[in-house]
Amino acid sequence: MSDRGFGQNSNKPLQLRERGIAMLQAKPIRILSVEDHPVFREGLATVIGSQEDMLLVAQASNAVEAVAEFRRHRPDITLMDLRLPGTDGTDTVIAIRGEFPQARIIMLTTSDCDGAIQRAMRGGASAYILKSMPKNELLAVIRSVHAGRRHIPPEVAARLAEYMGDDDLTKRELEVLRLIRDGYRNKQIADQLSISETTVNFHIKNLVDKLQANDRTHAVTIALRRGLLQI
Repeated sequence: MSDRGFGQNSNKPLQLRERGIAMLQAKPIRILSVEDHPVFREGLATVIGSQEDMLLVAQASNAVEAVAEFRRHRPDITLMDLRLPGTDGTDTVIAIRGEFPQARIIMLTTSDCDGAIQRAMRGGASAYILKSMPKNELLAVIRSVHAGRRHIPPEVAARLAEYMGDDDLTKRELEVLRLIRDGYRNKQIADQLSISETTVNFHIKNLVDKLQANDRTHAVTIALRRGLLQI
């Protein structure tokens, strides 16, 4: 056997291995888009469709459709709008990841409220980005999350850092705050939650202190601005 022939044969396994790696790399990132606004949904479809390494496998406009489409297609990446009709995006993330813990979901929203960001990231989102982000940056985030990284853009991280170290409101404090928002007086709140009025006063004092508010009404205003409460 000539040296030349031996060299050619010995390279075949390497060439096959390199070809296999290339085929794996060429496999597109399969994406599910969850967005209730038709125009923005169409825009995302166009952006994704223009990329050779991405494939839009399904679209959904609400939480029920999102969970169903995820089960059906098992996408590599899900782009999730925060504000959906009915169940919101973060609760949808929690539902999907409860069933599929390895799901990689990117929150795509107009909200930079620290409360919404924290809740989404704690719920299992891999990234939290704003809809105002340039197209090329969005595509870069999709590729980064697909590679196993988490991502929060600088402007969102800055908003998060602004309240870093603040005490979180407890579940009960949030319940009290929602009732204050809805116009309930302290005694009515006590009746609604089946607790004493003294306990209600205790919760209000705590939540006012945590939010650095002047009073209960100011606390609601701050909570709405930070996304801890919705109107």
